[in-house]
This record gives sequence, C-alpha cells and structure tokens, in this order.
Amino acid sequence: MASNRKMTKREFLRYSICGACGAALGFSFMDSMAGEVIRPVRGLSPSAPEKLWKWSKEASFYIQTPRGIKCLICPNECVITDDKRAICQNREVFEDKLYSIAYGNPCAVHVDPIEKKPLNHFLPSSFSYSIATAGCNLKCLNCQNWSISQVSPRQTRNYDLMPQQVVDECIQNKCVSISYTYSEPVTFFEYTFDTAKLARGKGIKNVMVTAGYINEKPLRQLCSVIDAANVDLKSFSEEIYMMLNAGKLQPVLNTLKIMKEEGVWLEITNLVVPTWTDDLKMIREMCQWLMQNGFQDTPLHFSRFQPQYQLPNLPPTPQSILASAREIALSEGLHYVYIGNVPGDASSNTYCPKCKKILIERKGFTMTKNDVVDSRCKYCNEVIPGIWK
Repeated sequence: MASNRKMTKREFLRYSICGACGAALGFSFMDSMAGEVIRPVRGLSPSAPEKLWKWSKEASFYIQTPRGIKCLICPNECVITDDKRAICQNREVFEDKLYSIAYGNPCAVHVDPIEKKPLNHFLPSSFSYSIATAGCNLKCLNCQNWSISQVSPRQTRNYDLMPQQVVDECIQNKCVSISYTYSEPVTFFEYTFDTAKLARGKGIKNVMVTAGYINEKPLRQLCSVIDAANVDLKSFSEEIYMMLNAGKLQPVLNTLKIMKEEGVWLEITNLVVPTWTDDLKMIREMCQWLMQNGFQDTPLHFSRFQPQYQLPNLPPTPQSILASAREIALSEGLHYVYIGNVPGDASSNTYCPKCKKILIERKGFTMTKNDVVDSRCKYCNEVIPGIWK
C-alpha cells in the first residue's frame, strides 16, 4: 500500500543495523524488497511542481537538441523528451531541463565490511556506510540486484537521506568510508558527487562500486572526490557486452585507464558466467590487456556466478574454471588475483608476489591475519600496493 509517512530516526537506525547484520549473514535488507512496488516514504513537498518531486536535482551533464534533451553522463547518451525517461530510469525532463530523480532518496542503506565491495587492498577490516538509489544504465541478464537496478526511484521504498545526513549517519555508525554501490552510482551521479564532496571535508573516504559505464568528463569530476573503486569488467568482448549487458566494452576500458591516471585506488571484478564469459582464451586476452596497460598491481577478482534474474537455468560457475582463470592471470604477470563467492577458498587470501607467503588471511569478509606492515611484506619487505591505513 502506498505510504507518505516519514520514516522515524529509530526506524532508520533499525534498518541500518539489520543491513549490517544481513551483510555478515550473506543477505541484505534489499532481498526482502524483491518484487515490491512501494511509493516513497515521503512524497512531493507542498510547493513542488506536479511532476518534479522532492528528490529532484538538475542534472550536471546535458545539452538541448532539436529531438530532445541529451544526457551526457554515460555512453548511452539518451535523448529524453517530456514523455520519456532515460534508460537508467532516474532522469526526467521538466520545463526544458534534465533532472535526476535519484537525489537524497536511497532505497538501500547498509553498514558493510569493506571486503564486501570487494576491496581487499583498501582499509581492510573497516566498515563502509553503503547507499544506493534505484536505477542502472546497463541491463545485465545476470544482475544480482535487479529488484532495485531495473526500476525507477518512483517505484522503490526509499529513505529520505540528503547528502549531509549520509555523512552524519556515517560518522554515527563509526564507518571510515561511504560506498556508492548495489545499483549503479553513475546513474545517481549528482547525489554521489555532492555526498562525496561533503564526506571529503570530514576526512571520510569515498568508494565507488561501479560497472564503469560513464563518459570521460563526468568521470574525471567524480575522481576528484573518490578514493577507491571496484570496477566490474564484465567481459572482454564487445559482442558479449552488448548481448549480456546492453553496453559496450571500450568505455569501460577507458574508465579503468582514467581512474588509474587520476590516482583512484582501483580493484577489478570479472564475473565468470558459464557459456557467456568463461572462455579461457578471452580471459587470457583480458589479462594481457591489463598487463600491457600497467595494471599488474591492480587486484583482480574472479567472481562465481549464481543462477538468478534472467539466467536462472545456468549452473553456478565451476570452481575449476575459476581456478584456471586465476592461474592464467598469474601466469600473465598479474600480482594479486582473487576468487570470490566461494566460501573457504584459499584464493581469497593475499599472497606476497615475491616470497609467496600469506600476508592477509580471510574467512568470508573477516580478516584473521595481516602481515602487511607499513605497506610492505613482513617477511621479505616487498612493497604491497594498497591503502592500508
């Protein structure tokens, strides 16, 4: 049933705590929302125009064209008219201006271990205040958060949480970073940027978990306030990118280069989807590109696919394929290669590339051992790239 009731502080904190507990147990508050279509907790302010609701802010990158307003945030470059919405479902036109309708209205608010992002070389064992609004600029058949990524903010149950409140809640929850995650922070660009800028002023780190599908100019603006990112490099094939994700490969490769150039700490995830992205020859080509472009010290996470959304009939990724992918990456010269979504696998640990000893041992999202001392291997003094404290 639709509701315009404002969520109380106590309710907000209860859901935040539930989110943190869910992360530790392998589920989240988002999971309980699958399939729901619920109106926002708060609606239009009394003085707002009929179509321009409370959580609207004028978009940062767009131009007017004879066919409509063209959004310049991402490579989709949607041309939007009064009766349409952008592919990401959170950009609308009102009185000849483009607005984000995903500003201050996250549908997911959790406290997560940083290792969940996944980030293995960035402030290990710390907690990150994690937010997401509805919407995404890709249409992945295997999306794990489709119940929020493939709908509009007008269709999800949202918190009323403006940027300053996000920063305040981060501090109150004793988190050292804010993560823009779960759906796609590119599509709630203005909310991400404004929140991250305020967080920077309070000494809070900012983390972006993204598919990297963004144009150069807005990306460089984001990089000025983002400290770390995990980029989902979905495959190394233009054809597969279009068929599986409704996107293109080259813009993502450009994003990786720009983030590295801008000094953002970067880690990369490659979800290995059976029959789609499990071609070992393609994986080798991807690793060779990473080496050729200076990413040998960038952690690479091969993640196990689980059947869901529009690919429910595929099997989970065989562990043997994940192990082979990891061996290929190491043989091509990448130094830090992990396997994710496989509980108990030793490949979730960090090994020194020189002496091969275990430096960081992990059990799930929990670090049980850390022998990185002043950014160096405790045993052989090899420099271990990352942001460790």
